[in-house]
Amino acid sequence: MIKKIVTDRELLSQPCEPATAEDAALAQDLLDTLATDDEYACLAANQIGATKRVVVYRDAADRPHVMFNPQLKRGLRPSRVEETCLSLDEASKVTRFDQIMVTYDELVEDTLIPRRREFRGWTAQVVQHMIDHCNGKLV
Repeated sequence: MIKKIVTDRELLSQPCEPATAEDAALAQDLLDTLATDDEYACLAANQIGATKRVVVYRDAADRPHVMFNPQLKRGLRPSRVEETCLSLDEASKVTRFDQIMVTYDELVEDTLIPRRREFRGWTAQVVQHMIDHCNGKLV
């Protein structure tokens, strides 16, 4: 179901709770909402009103992906970048790593399976933005 983007800073500043396999419908809501606009690069569950650690993003090839409970484990080559956020009006300068290692869960046949993946460049920046959302951190 397509959801409205939340702009309430108080809600967005709350750290999110761990997600479970029962949050599959939430993941689908995120994918549906992401698909409504080609300009959307990523969404976190708190951006549609749910304080769960579920995120979706588009990779460099514009394919959507879902991550449950993402955590940044390693970052290399930090730099200052300017980012915008669907939930905020103004752009912000933030430090992001060019290369990251992330652990997360993937929903496979109603079961969360632990995964680990390396990201680089633009996709690494987007994933870090989503992890910040899960941690209640606004850019």
